[in-house]
Amino acid sequence: MKRIINVFFAGALALTVLSCDEERKGYILNGEIADVKEGMVYLKKYQDKSFVDVDSAVITDGTFKFEGSCGEPLAYGLTTFRDSKRPLVFFLNNETMRLNMNESEKVLTVTGSAVNDLYAQNAPLTRQNGYCIDSLVQAHPASAVTPYFIIKDFAYKLGLEEMKTLRAKLDSSLDGTMYVNQMDELIKRMENIQVGAVAPDFTLPDVDGNPVTLSHLRGKYVLIDFWASWCPDCRKENPTLVAAWNRFKDRNFTILGVSLDRKKEPWLAAIEKDQLTWTHVSDLKDWKSDAAVLYAIRWIPMSFLLDPDGVILAVGLEGEALLQKLDELLK
Repeated sequence: MKRIINVFFAGALALTVLSCDEERKGYILNGEIADVKEGMVYLKKYQDKSFVDVDSAVITDGTFKFEGSCGEPLAYGLTTFRDSKRPLVFFLNNETMRLNMNESEKVLTVTGSAVNDLYAQNAPLTRQNGYCIDSLVQAHPASAVTPYFIIKDFAYKLGLEEMKTLRAKLDSSLDGTMYVNQMDELIKRMENIQVGAVAPDFTLPDVDGNPVTLSHLRGKYVLIDFWASWCPDCRKENPTLVAAWNRFKDRNFTILGVSLDRKKEPWLAAIEKDQLTWTHVSDLKDWKSDAAVLYAIRWIPMSFLLDPDGVILAVGLEGEALLQKLDELLK
């Protein structure tokens, strides 16, 4: 009888432990907000270069609460404005956390999370001029915070070999996580657009909605120009492209303008004002343009010069360097 009782006791204890483990699989966010007494607060997750809605909670007498679960530690944001693109950012894990928020003063204090402590300590450092992201990789190769900062704040200015080096230093425990997957995908795309590679093909609609396919331009030297009407540096570079077009358009050369615009009207207005008389395409998806993603576009203007077989000859030529290169090729 004693043995039977012990078995039941052990079973009950195991169920209790299991129940506690199940409870710990989720997060609880107990929040206070200083500048809003009543209303709504929105929880957003950083995903694909932007914050997307995850949940919302009612603010009652300056307090709110979120409960849920996340598959891995990730960057989230809090805001009282549903359409805000810049929420107050913190790192969320399956823990019980306390948040003190003041959105008007851009202050968010989080306690109860070691991963967020690491994020909060390094966020101001990574924004300083001259900060070396490798120092964070060396100190915290197994933290989800590290690839987050790489992909969000440094990937746009790192070359292929630099990205590969940082990736190799990350701990294998991060393999398959969201931000490391994004690093791997970016590295793969960067490898596909190096000098000597055949330019990845794409099809986008022109100003009249007709599909234009890059590979259909084979047989000519092609300059793919990634730009946007809202980009001041792009507009400054446009006179150089006009000069290149006027000088070389009859020498087996063409330009394909790929716009990262959001709306059609300013895109068309910029084409007309800057007298850009070559072929233009855009899916009006901004940075999420299919072609921009395919070509790992991280800043604009950005150009790719292709030979008649579609092989990439040069990347990022601007100003006089572009004109000189074309003159060498198209004498």
